[in-house]
Amino acid sequence: MHPRHPLLFWDLDGTLTDPKEGITKSVQHALGRLGIPAPDLDALTPFIGPPLLTSFQEFYALDLAKARQAVAYYRERFEHQGIFENKVFPEIPPLLAELRGLGVRMAVATSKPLLLAERILEHFDLRRHFYDVFGADLSGLISTKRDVLGLAVEGLTDAERAAAAMIGDHPVDVEAARHHGLTAIAVLYGYGDPQRLREAMPHRTAASVGDLGKLLLLP
Repeated sequence: MHPRHPLLFWDLDGTLTDPKEGITKSVQHALGRLGIPAPDLDALTPFIGPPLLTSFQEFYALDLAKARQAVAYYRERFEHQGIFENKVFPEIPPLLAELRGLGVRMAVATSKPLLLAERILEHFDLRRHFYDVFGADLSGLISTKRDVLGLAVEGLTDAERAAAAMIGDHPVDVEAARHHGLTAIAVLYGYGDPQRLREAMPHRTAASVGDLGKLLLLP
């Protein structure tokens, strides 16, 4: 086997791990603190992936100040409890180990705050597979996936970008990859809407972690 891409950037939520319980329960907590009736957990899965500030504004028509308060309430629960209400997709660790063993350089690029992403990766023994982790900052200067990936690819040549790929389960991952000149690989086992993912026009699509391995590892 040999790798298709020498450099890979991975999304975290919905791509490496299944964070549904922790994120959706923390969104419920935030809505409750704002006095907004919260739907069931399944209805809150669109919050998985995009920046929270954007999602609270988009899905609940909150103004910027209220959305910022919602994010603060979310973090009340998530940073102490929800962060570990999470699980790694079972086939991910062996895939990462195989890729790393073949010399693939890998990093995480997530819209989640960097400190939280680092804690999750360390907790689930995934951090050792990645040379670096890129995430949002709490000031809001770096928040979107395009911003985060831009930081991750800073200093790469055009040829290095063309040989690299971004893997994610949300249209924003595809858009960011295309914007920065990377191959966009969409995974359908996460929480991104399949139709919106297709409309974002990824270069390749994987229905499962097994299919992803076949895309990344060539005979």
